[in-house]
Amino acid sequence: MFTNAGMNQFKDLFLGEAPIKSPRVVDTQRCLRVSGKHNDLEEVGIDTYHHTMFEMLGNWSFGDYFKEEAIAWSWELLTEVYGLPKDQLYVTVFEGDEKEGLPKDQEAYDFWKRHIAEDRILLGNKKDNFWEMGETGPCGPCSEIHVDCRTPEEKKLVDGKTLVNADHPQVIEIWNNVFIQFNRLKDGSLQALPAKHVDTGMGLERLVRVLQKKGSNYDTDVFQPLIQFIAKESGIAYHDDAKSSKEDRSKAVAMRVMADHIRAIAFAIADGQLPSNNKAGYVIRRILRRAVRYGYTFLNFKEPFLNKLVPILADQFDGVFTELKAQQDFVQKVILEEELSFLRTLATGIQRFERYEVNNGIIAGDFAFELYDTFGFPIDLTELMAQEKGLTVDKKGFEIELQQQKNRSRAATTTDTGDWIIVNEGDEVEFVGYDEQITECRILKYRKVSAKGKEQYQLVLDKTPFYAESGGQVGDTGHLVGDSDLSIQLTDTKKENGLIIHYADTLPKDFSIPFAAFVNLDRRSAIENNHSATHLMHAALKRVLGSHVNQKGSLVNDEYLRFDFSHFAKVTDVELAEVETIVNKKIRENISLQEQRHIAYQKAIDSGVTALFGEKYGDFVRVITFGDDFSKELCGGTHVKATGEIGYFKIISESAVAAGVRRIEAITGEKAQEYITHQSALVDQLKDVLKNPKDVFASVENLLEENTRLRKEVEKNVLAKTANLKYDLAKQVTQINGINFIAQKVDLPSAEAVKNLAYSVKDIVNNLFLVIASDIENKPGLTVMLSENLVKDRSLNASNIVRELAKEIKGGGGGQAFFATAGGKDSSGIAKALQKARTFIASPQPLHLDKLNAQEERES
Repeated sequence: MFTNAGMNQFKDLFLGEAPIKSPRVVDTQRCLRVSGKHNDLEEVGIDTYHHTMFEMLGNWSFGDYFKEEAIAWSWELLTEVYGLPKDQLYVTVFEGDEKEGLPKDQEAYDFWKRHIAEDRILLGNKKDNFWEMGETGPCGPCSEIHVDCRTPEEKKLVDGKTLVNADHPQVIEIWNNVFIQFNRLKDGSLQALPAKHVDTGMGLERLVRVLQKKGSNYDTDVFQPLIQFIAKESGIAYHDDAKSSKEDRSKAVAMRVMADHIRAIAFAIADGQLPSNNKAGYVIRRILRRAVRYGYTFLNFKEPFLNKLVPILADQFDGVFTELKAQQDFVQKVILEEELSFLRTLATGIQRFERYEVNNGIIAGDFAFELYDTFGFPIDLTELMAQEKGLTVDKKGFEIELQQQKNRSRAATTTDTGDWIIVNEGDEVEFVGYDEQITECRILKYRKVSAKGKEQYQLVLDKTPFYAESGGQVGDTGHLVGDSDLSIQLTDTKKENGLIIHYADTLPKDFSIPFAAFVNLDRRSAIENNHSATHLMHAALKRVLGSHVNQKGSLVNDEYLRFDFSHFAKVTDVELAEVETIVNKKIRENISLQEQRHIAYQKAIDSGVTALFGEKYGDFVRVITFGDDFSKELCGGTHVKATGEIGYFKIISESAVAAGVRRIEAITGEKAQEYITHQSALVDQLKDVLKNPKDVFASVENLLEENTRLRKEVEKNVLAKTANLKYDLAKQVTQINGINFIAQKVDLPSAEAVKNLAYSVKDIVNNLFLVIASDIENKPGLTVMLSENLVKDRSLNASNIVRELAKEIKGGGGGQAFFATAGGKDSSGIAKALQKARTFIASPQPLHLDKLNAQEERES
């Protein structure tokens, strides 16, 4: 799902790093374009043809047919099979690039002359007609087919060829033949690939639009069922034409955004990616919140609505991508939970906006960015809210803040990867780690990698016992030993495009010698314990909770196991205990591992095996079984030879991850033993403290009850003290320019007591400017309370004042305009802070306290 181009998963075939099983392939796949080089998110809904998720139709040649056939067949399909008028089509070919030393693609030009008039063959520059996914990797010239969907009247006014690749909404690219023949190296040079390939891409949504003769992708039957449902539920008609008002167009954009975004969100969740605050999960959350925000702002959807689109979408794709229909309820509940959460955040952000102090009618860029970054407000929402108040937004300041965040993020994630340096011939890499933990090998190639200021090397071995991170199991560590006891530590093992890569901090001086590869056996054993226990627990959860339990993610390392699974309620302590009992029973039975390798995928599925989330399966798979009637799963990881090796299994936590997804963390073997020993020691210590009672639980309960009683007595005493203090403070009033000013230090045991005191004083003193200092457990604090009329009429702000005063105690704080608090580190600055408070108003005058004394007498 998280691929933004069709060729990503075929990269190793283009580079010659994997064997080609099928020289010709056709496919349809879902692609996301919401990050990186190809990021269409901000265009979606605004124009007629960009999407967050689209179906990429492709045909591929891996060293088989090339330009002649690809060009002929694309023309045949579009004009003869689909029946597109030839006079609506234009094609482009690469014009060449002198700086790159690349000539014009005359070959493609000549092939096109067989099918289309030369005046419809246009030359394109490197930006438009030389395709490359990133700074390095497979690339080559491309030839695009564009279709002119304008009306006959429009075509008479402007020649269509002038609008190709000019971002005209009705003159769009529909097909791209990419001729993959180079590899872009780290130094920017181009290296000819060992074979030439074809990578075709055609967007289904654009094709449907052209075939259905629509002016927009959103007017087709791909999107209209969703859009019409949104229109019906909002009570707002969908208008999208030149005659529509600005308001109607804004509402149409909102409907298009929601219809588009729900597709990306729903399929990503069905594929196993849950919304979260980092990495891929954040991408989904960001798309979801953008859709909710558009519905909230323009369509008046103040309650969760987006989730209601899931059944419509699932019905649309039933029989095509069936995974969405199978998980419809789960996907809908996850989206509902996210909507509820974001709507609360949205409301908080709006309140924050309403309280914002505006200077010179301008919303500062840093505040607009705070709304964007913390509350999910896109800049256009902030601008809309500002316009309603007659304000403007410092857009330039916002862009500066946004760019700084992008730079920080880029610096944190940037990886500088060098080119491969081949040191020994050989293409095949053999993994022997299921059977061997020590083996002889040779280094085939290496490259240098720099990330987060650290330099490492990636090594490729011709034969390796090291398991590469996959399916939730972390990669192996270990070392290579060469002549003269030369040892190279391997810190991790991963896969890239199917290639097993080993990470090392150093390189050998001599690459020609053979090496002995040693896996870290203690670490591997602990990992295997946790991985096999994961399988046992998965089976036990299905028995205890039901067959609906399915894995939604996992992590298996040498410390613990983490398992995410579908379930819509908290797993009770009784249920967790039952799962533990089942797993430990299977461990004591010492069930032998049954391993089947190279089993046909469909045969394995038909046998009732469980396929795990996160694992990529080929035509042939590996089946791991513990007990014929208990646990049987597809798995590429490493496992114990018999369950008895696990020793003991202990669940240490159960929690919620997202709507309908629970997480269990557990430990095994030595870690479980250490945990039990530690817990037992804690119980013994508790018994000693309680003087060895017969019933520890009852003793603790009694202590808690006594503690509650004593706390209530303390609170009662504090309240009484506070009641007396409010009059003591009120008598310290000094009148300054009509303001009743009090600045005193008090002795109270908690910040809550200080807050209560401030409100109590406010109740009996008008026009109040109150500053209270406290020193609770050697932590200085300041509280500022202002009467509402001082905030409104005198433009005083407690939050600004307390921040300034807090500098004296080396701290900071904030709050509301009438009430704010601050904490600090330096108690010696309290006196200076209280004195400084006077500077916010003018010189003092004595205040007569007759009225105050009379009120105190009445209350007494």
